Amino acid sequence: MTSQRCRAIFASAATKRFLVVGDLMLDEFVWGKVSRISPEAPVPVVHVTEESKWFPGGAANVARNLREFSEKVAMAGVVGADAAGERLLGLLTEMGIDVAHVHQEAGAQTIVKTRIIARHQQVVRVDREGSRPTASPLAVSRADAIVVADYAKGAITQAVADALGEVVSKDGAILAIDPSPKNPIHWRNATVIKPNREEAYKALGADESRPLEDVGEELLKSYSTELVLITLGEDGMKLFQRGKASHDTPTRAREVFDVSGAGDTAIAAMTAALAGGAGPIEAAEIANAASGIVVGKLGTAAVTLDELADSFEGSR
Repeated sequence: MTSQRCRAIFASAATKRFLVVGDLMLDEFVWGKVSRISPEAPVPVVHVTEESKWFPGGAANVARNLREFSEKVAMAGVVGADAAGERLLGLLTEMGIDVAHVHQEAGAQTIVKTRIIARHQQVVRVDREGSRPTASPLAVSRADAIVVADYAKGAITQAVADALGEVVSKDGAILAIDPSPKNPIHWRNATVIKPNREEAYKALGADESRPLEDVGEELLKSYSTELVLITLGEDGMKLFQRGKASHDTPTRAREVFDVSGAGDTAIAAMTAALAGGAGPIEAAEIANAASGIVVGKLGTAAVTLDELADSFEGSR
């Protein structure tokens, strides 16, 4: 992969339409510093030095990452009819993401994750999620690629999966899925499944002593998908293709500040690359590079095309 090839792929991706379906969340980050331990309990005292910052989280972060590569990004899902839901929809709208298919449900609580950061380290995360939004009938816009971000919070049901399978069958769209083993779903017509190592083993109920090679091959069959990309943290990623040898992509991260949303960046970059005409190995290399960049940033972040292309400078 070269910088020039990367730019060519994303020049094509910029003309494509993307739809993200899944569990929307609102991420809040509070930055501070720690100078002592609380006399009340063995926990650090964080002195807040910056006001809270808000970012799209969960499936909304996938949409935010895709928006770096195309102006035609739409979001489908459910949020609560509350202040957090309004804030999240406002953020997405400001980013130019189409939220016409995001339903605000009365009585539901928008999921909010608050991370308190001190000295580049996450001290604690506070999750607020009361009554979950119920799955509503899926109304989607046409797309060249659909990304499903399943956090097992209720947005993705078998009915939703079946509807998406029908859509891609008719339109020939790419279907990329970031699954949750907590939400067993039967998928049809998937292009790529992207679990992390833990999720890959849990999806099969497999013991972790089992070779990863066997797990990847079995996931290809169980999900009836063309590709499986397993993210391995500091060990990079491993790509499995039907009828071909697996491919390892060593990690490209230079320094890790925050792993929040790295999986969202990976599935977004992989899907955009495939939509732009990249081959499976090229798309995996791009996803790996994007993840390596985003973990070097604080907070839920996105990767720009320039950052991504520059990461391949000097490569052949």
